[in-house]
Amino acid sequence: MNNTPFFLINTNKIDDLLSDMRRELESKWPKAIIGYSFKTNNLPWIIKYMKDKGVWAETVSSDEYNLALELGFSADKIIFNGPVKDKATFLYAVENNSVVNIDSKREINWVLELDEVKRALVKVGLRVNFCIEDYCPGESQCGSDDGRFGFSYENGELEEALSVLEKHGVKVSGLHLHCSSKTRSLYIYRAIAKIAAEISSKYALDLDYVDVGGGFFGGVVGKPSFKDYFEVIHAELSNCDRLKNTNVIIEPGMSLIGASVDYYTSVVDVKNTKNNHFVITDGSRTHIDPLMRKSAYTYHIEGGKDEAVDNQIICGFTCMEGDRFFKYDGKRLQEGDKIVFEKVGAYTMGLSPQFIEFYPAVYAAIGDEIVEARPKVDAKKFVNINK
Repeated sequence: MNNTPFFLINTNKIDDLLSDMRRELESKWPKAIIGYSFKTNNLPWIIKYMKDKGVWAETVSSDEYNLALELGFSADKIIFNGPVKDKATFLYAVENNSVVNIDSKREINWVLELDEVKRALVKVGLRVNFCIEDYCPGESQCGSDDGRFGFSYENGELEEALSVLEKHGVKVSGLHLHCSSKTRSLYIYRAIAKIAAEISSKYALDLDYVDVGGGFFGGVVGKPSFKDYFEVIHAELSNCDRLKNTNVIIEPGMSLIGASVDYYTSVVDVKNTKNNHFVITDGSRTHIDPLMRKSAYTYHIEGGKDEAVDNQIICGFTCMEGDRFFKYDGKRLQEGDKIVFEKVGAYTMGLSPQFIEFYPAVYAAIGDEIVEARPKVDAKKFVNINK
C-alpha cells in the first residue's frame, strides 16, 4: 500500500451501517429484503462482500444481472430493475423467480408472449411514475419536468398496465417507487409510502412487496437516520389495510458504501507561479468526482510543514486544467505528503475513466488485515481487457 493512488475500503464501517440498517428495518418488517445497488459501486470484491452478509443483488441492466449470476447469486436473490433490460435476460429472470420490476411497455409485451400456463406462474412488479414534485416542492431532481422511469400514475398509464396484465392472468406482486431527490429528506419517503398505499387501495392490489428504492443517508451526523426513514415509511404503509402484512424492499448503495471508502493520494510536486501555489498529486479528480461537479471534499492531510501557506491549489495528475480539487490554506505541502479523500465509495469506481492512467488499486481493511480487492491495472492488463 505504499504506492498511491489507491482506494481503501473500511469493512468495519460497512458492517456497522448494515447492522444498523438491518436492525431498524427488520423491527418493522421481519422479512424485509435489502438489495445492494450494483450501480453505486460494482467492484466485484464489494459485491461479494455484501453477498456474504446476506444482502441481495439490485441490478438495473442485463450486464449487472449477469454479473450477479457470475458472482454466485441465485436468481431468486436478484432484484431486476431498469428501463433497457434485454429480452433473453428479462425472461430468464421472470421464469426463475427474480424480483422483476417492469419499467417499459415492451417488457409487458414480452410477458404476454409467454404461454398461458407460464403466465399463470409469473409474478412481476411495476415501476410507478408519479410527480414527486407535487408532494415535495423543490426536492426532486427533475422538478416539473418529471422523472422518466416507470408508468405514470397521474395520466393512466399505470392503470392501463395493471389492467393488461390482469386480463392476461399475470400477477402484479409489487410496486417499485424509487424517486431521485436532491434532499433525501423524510418527506420523499413519506410521499413514496403514501402513493404506494393509495395505489394498492384504489386498484385493490394484493402485493407481496413495496420496493421503496434507495437514496438514504447513512450514518451522517445531522441527517435522517435509518430509524427515521423506516418509521416514516411504516407509518404510512401500516395505515393501509392492504399493506399491513406486505413486505418491504430497500435498495441501498450510497448509504452502505459511500462513507466506507477513502482515496489516498501523494504530493509529487509543488509549483509556484505568478499568482498561485500549485500542489500536484498522483491522484485525480476523475477518480472521485468523475462528473466534475463537487464543490467541496471531505479530506485530511498527513504531513505538511508547520508554516502556513495560503492559496495552495491541490491538483491531479491529468493534463486537464480542470483537474483541481480545492484550495488549501494551511501547512505548507511538499513532495511525499499525503492527502486522503474520505467518503468516496459511491459512484466513483464505476464512473472513473481509464484516462491517462488506468484504474488504481483497491484495498480492503478487514480487522487488522489489509487485502487487495483489485490490483492496479497496468499496460499489460489494459491490453488484455481490450483485446
